[in-house]
Amino acid sequence: MAMSSRSYKLGDVAEFVRGITFKPEDVISIDEDDVVACMRTKNIQRDLDISDVWGLPSRFVRRKDQLLRVGDILVSTANSWNLVGKCCWVPELDWPATLGGFISALRPIGDKIDGRYLYRWFSSDIAQPQVRKCARQTTNIANLSIEQCLSLEIPLPIISQQKRIANILDHVDDLRRNRAEAIALLEELLSAHFTNLFGDPNNNPKKFPSVSLGELIIDGPTNGLYKSADFYGDGTRIMRINNFYDGVVNDQSTLRRLVVNTNELEKYRLCQNDIVINRVNSREYLGKSALVPELEEKTVFESNMMRLRLDKSRISPVFCIKFLQTAFIRRQIAMMGKDAVNQSSINQSDVRSLQIILPPIELQRVFEAYVAASDSIKEKQFAHRDELNNVFTAFQQKFFRNRHGSEYAETQLYHDEMPKRAAG
Repeated sequence: MAMSSRSYKLGDVAEFVRGITFKPEDVISIDEDDVVACMRTKNIQRDLDISDVWGLPSRFVRRKDQLLRVGDILVSTANSWNLVGKCCWVPELDWPATLGGFISALRPIGDKIDGRYLYRWFSSDIAQPQVRKCARQTTNIANLSIEQCLSLEIPLPIISQQKRIANILDHVDDLRRNRAEAIALLEELLSAHFTNLFGDPNNNPKKFPSVSLGELIIDGPTNGLYKSADFYGDGTRIMRINNFYDGVVNDQSTLRRLVVNTNELEKYRLCQNDIVINRVNSREYLGKSALVPELEEKTVFESNMMRLRLDKSRISPVFCIKFLQTAFIRRQIAMMGKDAVNQSSINQSDVRSLQIILPPIELQRVFEAYVAASDSIKEKQFAHRDELNNVFTAFQQKFFRNRHGSEYAETQLYHDEMPKRAAG
């Protein structure tokens, strides 16, 4: 069975309700009497984030339509350019709520459109780039043109088919969330196992010896390679500070390339089980680190990083990288950081002086084996997550990419294959 669709202007089936204006001194506690919650750009995440909600006296809401309704779509309408159009669904809330001046509520009107279908279209990889093109960039902020956005075309099959499309996308998205939650749970279990084996580094209840990181280093720290932009494009892969986070190196295929000579390759080449540490960044990210995995190609590292190699007879690189992620180390780095105009820095001496709690190497090996087992499970979870992401993207393309008179083919993949993949 095929589904036919007509194309409508967004403004024919939905409207934007603009946010209210107020001053910082008008904000009150959400727990006070006669108060209304006020959502702002910070609350617009993948789901509505209500962990930090401002309150305003209810008199600031002058029209009934300024109160949020279940099924409204909150849209960031004044933000940095890459965040304009970011949106989330409004669920049922525990208190009356309105919205601030930098966001708007996209709300269905009439009987031609299903609210959940509207959300799935507006948040899709198809619509979001179109929405962003409706923004006008100023010096520091981009503002969404409501009128231009309402002129965007949205494909509309009949209501029953819209509901089916929304249900399919909701179901696949739920599966993606389940995978993400499973991966997060594995990380929590890993952290709990670390604490169980070694105790909290802040009070070192197991009385392990404390040594400086420098005592455990056999090579480095070494600052990375600097080359001008003219050298980038082809050649050897280079790891940069945006290629790792929370101890893990991202997809190696995303690494940039640059031309290096033989001496530079020898001096700056990374090896498996090296540790890289960010030495220049904002305060929040200063000192972030990662364990270098098995590398697919010869790879060097950039000047904003340091590389070090450990004495593996005394410390496991797997244990060390997990220890470098602890709040115990983060506080040491925060105290060492030297602030410049827009960034902070640490030097080689700072890194060598970091204090490490050093358990027996045999106990570190136990943790290393646990990490290997956890990584094996995570690898499968990542593969399932990536497959679900691909399926979700394919469905968006199928349902939303075409316009006037488009045909939306029903797919047996959803009925026959998705339960199998979800169980994988």
